[in-house]
Amino acid sequence: MREQIINAAIKYEGDYEKIAWAIKKNENITLSGRVLPAITILDNEYPESLKQLRYPPFVLFYKGNPEILNQSSISIVGSRNPELYGIEMTKKIVQSCKRSFVIVSGLAKGIDAIAHQEALNTNRKTIGIIGCGIDRIYPMENENIYHDLSKNGLILSEYPAFTPPRKHHFPFRNRIIAALSEKCIVTAATLKSGTMLTVNEALTLGKEVICIPYPIGVSSGEGCNLLISQGASILTNTSDFAMI
Repeated sequence: MREQIINAAIKYEGDYEKIAWAIKKNENITLSGRVLPAITILDNEYPESLKQLRYPPFVLFYKGNPEILNQSSISIVGSRNPELYGIEMTKKIVQSCKRSFVIVSGLAKGIDAIAHQEALNTNRKTIGIIGCGIDRIYPMENENIYHDLSKNGLILSEYPAFTPPRKHHFPFRNRIIAALSEKCIVTAATLKSGTMLTVNEALTLGKEVICIPYPIGVSSGEGCNLLISQGASILTNTSDFAMI
């Protein structure tokens, strides 16, 4: 059954509905060739937190150290085009939060990349959840971070090798970021950013959402201010960072 699930994920390039259909119909899929390491929903290593999702990933292909997958973690998420304020706050949060936390993010441009890089710079554990094949580096500007994570952290994807980055993959993968983390920290977000999708997943799962406040009129922080007005926790000074 385990091999069947992995083969279905490979055949259907991680398409959740097609994999579910193949499992339901007990489709016999035989594939040849090298398969990258993977954790299935049937394995003991599979995180219990992901089973709380409405659509838990059937397979997690990975590069790096899977032992950190079940450790306590926080997610740090934000926009792809943050201002200097958001960049600096992201770095300070990573530097100051409890070292026992693994930093989880989406290995995207902007806040995600900054959170991962700062975690690597400070010898903290970090996990990147990507929305394309586990072998794909996207965006290419994060190539160095990708290689560092594959050696000194962990990269996860429900999409097998050679799967291109498709637009709908990224909002769907955000549910994994939210589920893996005990808390979701937002350091920059416009009102219509993909970050808000991650926050919605976190709230659905009952996770605490923590935001950095922004001055009125700064578009890259309007999402943060909206969340605070709706009841999200707020960080008001740098001494709060050590409490995370």
